[in-house]
Amino acid sequence: MNIWIAIGATAVGCYALKLIGLLVPAGMLERPLVQRLAALLPVALLAALTAQQTFADGRVLVVDAKAAGLAAAAVALLLRAPFLLVVAAAVGVTAGVRAMTG
Repeated sequence: MNIWIAIGATAVGCYALKLIGLLVPAGMLERPLVQRLAALLPVALLAALTAQQTFADGRVLVVDAKAAGLAAAAVALLLRAPFLLVVAAAVGVTAGVRAMTG
């Protein structure tokens, strides 16, 4: 039964957040600070999610094949490689490291 309470609370929270977004005056959204935050916040959240998924295993900090794949992707991005090549480099390096380390 607890799962349905969590689902219901999440649905109500999402609806309330959307409603609050519709009620914000347009003048507030045109402020430079708000526009800058709206541009930078998704990047920061994605970076935090990537770091958490790469270096965390529960409550333990780990450096494993995922870190090598992320490093390969970073190098490919620095070399201005196309997106599919960046993904392929990350996958290839991660798979290679896992194959070598078992």
